[in-house]
Amino acid sequence: MKNSIYFRIFIATALIVLFSFSLLGGLYTTLSYRRAIADRREMMLSTMHETARVITAQHQNNTDNLDDLNLSEWLTMTSGITGFDLFVTNVNGVIEACSEADIQNIGKTVPQEILRSVGAEENAVVVLSDIGNLYPETRHMSGVPLTGNSSGARQTFGYLFITSDMSAFMRDWTTFYNVFIMIAVGVMIIAFVIAFFAMKKQVEPLYEMACAARRFARGEFSVRVEDHGRKDEIGQLTEAFNAMADTLDSSEKLRRDFITNISHELRTPMTVIAGFAEGLLDGTIPRENETRYLSVISSETRRLSRLVLSMSDTTPLQPSELSLASEGSFDITEVARLALISLDAKIEKKKLSVEADLPEEEIITRGDSDSISQAIFNLIDNAIKFSAPRGLISLELWKQGDRAYVSVTNRGEDIPSEDLPHIFDRFHKADKSRSADRDGVGMGLFIVKKILDTHNEDIFVTSSGGLTRFIFSLTVVEEQKKRPS
Repeated sequence: MKNSIYFRIFIATALIVLFSFSLLGGLYTTLSYRRAIADRREMMLSTMHETARVITAQHQNNTDNLDDLNLSEWLTMTSGITGFDLFVTNVNGVIEACSEADIQNIGKTVPQEILRSVGAEENAVVVLSDIGNLYPETRHMSGVPLTGNSSGARQTFGYLFITSDMSAFMRDWTTFYNVFIMIAVGVMIIAFVIAFFAMKKQVEPLYEMACAARRFARGEFSVRVEDHGRKDEIGQLTEAFNAMADTLDSSEKLRRDFITNISHELRTPMTVIAGFAEGLLDGTIPRENETRYLSVISSETRRLSRLVLSMSDTTPLQPSELSLASEGSFDITEVARLALISLDAKIEKKKLSVEADLPEEEIITRGDSDSISQAIFNLIDNAIKFSAPRGLISLELWKQGDRAYVSVTNRGEDIPSEDLPHIFDRFHKADKSRSADRDGVGMGLFIVKKILDTHNEDIFVTSSGGLTRFIFSLTVVEEQKKRPS
């Protein structure tokens, strides 16, 4: 599991998500805390200034002392609304009104250094202080002098202080922070689960391909990766992998067919040669028959040579080695005629009739004459092999526009429809018994297709009603000029 690619991707993704959440969560928590503190301080100062304004106005309207109970009740009401504690002192720092319901702080004295610091500040600020042990804990505190006009001059008649117990605020903030952490952890868990299954789904085809590749190494070429219909890169890779598997499977089948064909084709002449040679050596064969059996050995040896040559014929059929195919030109009429004449002995041996419809004038086509001659030879030779005894083969050549067409036809058994798409494959034989073709290994038509492919030409085959016909095209050279001899 630890070596699995999706496990490693999941761990990497989880670490990235965890780091991102931690970073963003830390930044959000810090900024939110600072913003909450700033808002609370701003609210403290706003409440303090508004309360000071009201107290100053009331003090100017009446001359009651600051220890009026109505003032304490009003401060208590304000504290209940805002959550802050307020108290008012006289100029000497003695508390004369406060917001506490038990008014336990009335009569206590605020240290002079705090009074001086409040009076010296042009703008009120919030600081941390226990206000001279007035409270058992350190609080946020701010103060402002209360000033009014007296005898035409502005004088300080007292001080207003506002405090805030941070323990309640911290409890609220801790509750919010815990809720945030729970939500963040829940989101991360959901994200990890979704990421795990999503990545597993993404990587599963790769794992299947790895398993399929290992099975290929063991020779199981029928294995395929399941196609889930995906259109992304993984889907394209799956499609390419299965296409490669099809090619490997096809190549393996061709290899097995090749070995089967070769072993069958070579076994018979080698058995004949070995048997007759041993008979000649041990005297089993009479001396008067030696010439006859040596002739058989010679014939079988030549057949072995033809088999080897038919296999080696595919070696030079590479595009880089046939560059003259697009440069040379030749008379296709003469090439077709010579190819037909060269197979005259085989035609006579099988008692076949021949119809040759070749034009008398030259048809100059582009390509390599030797290669095209080989292609026509193979097609006629194939027609001879699979023609019915005393049957008919025909060779036709005609020109149509800028194309010349060569047709080779024979009468005999039809090529099965399931074999037609594979008729040009290497080592393919429609007749699996090979009894009809003892001299070949299924390379003739493959060579023809290879030659025409290097010339960028097409070949077609039809087989029905006992008539099999091969037609291929060539490009006609525009100026019909005979090549110098």
